[in-house]
Parts: sequence; structure tokens; C-alpha cells
Amino acid sequence: MVVGSMVGAGIFNLPGRFGAATGPFGAIIAWAIAGTGMYMLARVFQTLAAKRPDIDSGVFAYAKAGFGDYMGFLSAFGYWLGSCLGNVFYWVLIGSTLGRFFPEIFGDGSSVIAIIVSLCGIWAFHFLILRGVQQAAFINTIVTIAKLVPLFVALLIMIFVFNYQQFAENFFGGVGMPEKSLVNQVRDTMLITVFVFLGIEGASVYSRFAKKRADVGTATILGFLGVTGLMVAITLLPYAAMPQATMAGLQQPSLAGVLEEIVGHWGAVFISIGVLISVLGAYLAWSLICAEVLFAAAKSKDMPKLFAAENANGVPANALWLTNIVVSLFVISTYFSQDAFNFMLDMTSVTALLPYLLVAGYGVLIAQRGEGYEATPGERTGDLIVAAIAALYTLVMFVAAGLQYVLLLAVLLVPGTILYFWARREQKLRLFSPAELIVFAVALVAGLAGAWGLISGAIVP
Repeated sequence: MVVGSMVGAGIFNLPGRFGAATGPFGAIIAWAIAGTGMYMLARVFQTLAAKRPDIDSGVFAYAKAGFGDYMGFLSAFGYWLGSCLGNVFYWVLIGSTLGRFFPEIFGDGSSVIAIIVSLCGIWAFHFLILRGVQQAAFINTIVTIAKLVPLFVALLIMIFVFNYQQFAENFFGGVGMPEKSLVNQVRDTMLITVFVFLGIEGASVYSRFAKKRADVGTATILGFLGVTGLMVAITLLPYAAMPQATMAGLQQPSLAGVLEEIVGHWGAVFISIGVLISVLGAYLAWSLICAEVLFAAAKSKDMPKLFAAENANGVPANALWLTNIVVSLFVISTYFSQDAFNFMLDMTSVTALLPYLLVAGYGVLIAQRGEGYEATPGERTGDLIVAAIAALYTLVMFVAAGLQYVLLLAVLLVPGTILYFWARREQKLRLFSPAELIVFAVALVAGLAGAWGLISGAIVP
């Protein structure tokens, strides 16, 4: 689940996004920052799996345990919403990939035909998953293996044609690229690095299925290390194959363009097939995760009990229906976006940051309090430092994203609070504590500011 979730759409788009932002020097710095931050976050997931084995479906459950019911809800809803946006991005990428060969029909992935094809695909997967999670998870395993083949072939080809002189010319920023500071170069890569790391928590989300709790942490760390090495190589090797300005202008998925430059048209076809397999596999994994998050939140009474219902095959059917209705609406909305591809990628990244921040914050809390450290008190200081670095990293990512995306996140989160009201009324519980009321008020003001930005044209999706 970790590898299948992480190796999805983003890895095929790395050359173009990095090429437009920075040279190899800035890319190395960006990956050092992102790799360190995400490694610390992976370590937090590993620690929490060991210290709090009583908590299942970890992402939002950790936020609730540490910061109360409303923050737990916002984490669950935000994680679910981010997963939905990620699924929309997958369909836009499928359309963009097909648009490379049929530009009049699919365009950049947000044409009318592309949207209709996406909607058909969404509901085909919907009914596949309704037949049973085990069957869908088996398909995910096969697809995960199949999609790694074109990536490794691309790596071998790029290593074989490695041009040191070209790499050196691009190292500090290639010829023909606009002048900008190293800080801005690195900042412009941050959201794509967050996006490609999404899925690092895949084992944690499905922790209730683990035979041993230790397997959750092991899967997280092993998946992270393997995929990180793959992503860094996919990012850096194209700089040795072409000028940075050429990389920056590649149509997405840009890895297809890289291979086309090196070996000809068949390279683009080969990678595009890999993209379609990879994206469909990742979409399957994330559809499972979306439904599981809503289902687990409803089981813990953080969402309306309607979403805790399972069908005869053990699939959280109502959660799946809501997920795919929302994904369908977002897919339709891409028709009105100026750059649906990058907008959906960046919004997915920003939406995931809130749950990650709360998980890191909870890691800090339990290390401070010593919860779960009765038998291993010597581990507290190290775990506290790791969790603090992970929390700082996610805060820096919010700053790098910019105010526009934070306000848009609030625009999405505030209406979702209706589900929180629904769940609380079902249980006849008080809506907010005083602290939670302040959080809601801040989110409401930010949401109104974001809505006004959209209406006035100050924010353009």
C-alpha cells in the first residue's frame, strides 16, 4: 500500500516541474529538505504505531487523541478531501497523457471528452471496489509491480546516455531560464515534493489489517526509502540529457517527453503506457484509502454513522458513494480551471499538510508526556526531536505554498463542518469547546476571505 500509493502520478511529472523551477543544485537541496522532513514524518508514524497500538486508522485518529474532537474531524475531513483531489488529478493526468496522442480530443486533460471519459472511469472503479476490498487490493499489488518496469527502463536509458557536460551546464540553472534566487527556486519545487510523498501513511491508514503492529512502521520506512531513491534519480538524470529550458517546456507527463528526446517517439509511447497503468493503480489504492478514512471516522463517531455502513462484501459502500460523487464534481469543475493539472496537484499537497501537521504535533505531545514510553524512557528525547522537526517541516511547507492555497483550503474545510454538526447532533454532544470555537472562527474568517478572493478574481484556480 505504501509503494502503490506513493508511486502514482507525481513521479512521472518530476522532470518538467523541477526543470521549470531549478537546476540540479537547487533540486538536490529541495530533495534534501523534503527527504529529511518526510523521513521524520515517516519516523513519527513508525513511533506512533509502536507507542499507541490501540489507535487504528492513524492519520485522523492521532489528531483526535492529541487535539480534541473538532481537530480530529478537520484532520479526517481534510485527509479525505485531499485524497479526493488527488484522485481528480489522476484523471486530469490520464486526459493529458492521452492528449499527447489525440490533442484535438483530450487537450490538456480538462476538455469535455476528457471529463466524460474520466467520469466513466470513476464509476467503473466504483463498482469494482464494491465487489470487495481484497479483490481490489490484489489488483493493486499486480499494478504496483507492472508500473515500476517502465520507470526502471527509463532510469537505465538515462544512465546509459548520461552527458556530464550537459549536466554541468544545467547545474546552477540552465541557459535561457529566468533569473531567480536559489531560495525561490527551491520553494517552487516544494509542493510537488509533498505531492509525490503522499501515501507515506498508507500502511498507517490500513493498520487495522496488520498481523503485527510493528509491520506498520517497517512498511512505512522501507516504502519511503525505496521510493525516495527512485524519485531523486528520476528528477536528476534528465538534466544530463537535455537543456533545462527544454525540460521546462515538456508537456506532462514530462518523463514521456524526456524519453522521446533520447530515443524517439516510441519512448513517449512506452512511458505513457506506464503512466496509464500507474495512475489507474494509484487511483485504485487511493479510492480504497478515501473510503477507509470516512468509514473509520464514522466508526469512531467523528462522522455521521451513515458512513459506517458496509455492504455484503465488507466494503464501506456509503463512504465510497460520497467519495466518488465528490470526485466527479471536482472533475467537472476542471473544465473552468486555467491550469487544472498543476492546480489540482498543488491543492492536493496543501490539503494533506494539515493532517500531517497534526500527526507530527501528536508525536511531540506523547514524547513530552511520556505516553507509551514506560518501558523505553531513553527513546523519548530522540522521538521528541524527530517529531518537532516533522512539525517544523510541515509548517514550512504551508509557508512555501503561499496564502492563496491556505485560503482555498479553508474554503473547502468550512462547509465540511456541516458533517461534524451532523455527527455531534446524532450523539447529542456539545458542538465546540471554547478552544475549538476559536479554531472554527479562524477557519470561517479564512474561508470567507478565500471565497471573496475567488468571487473578486484575486484568486484564480
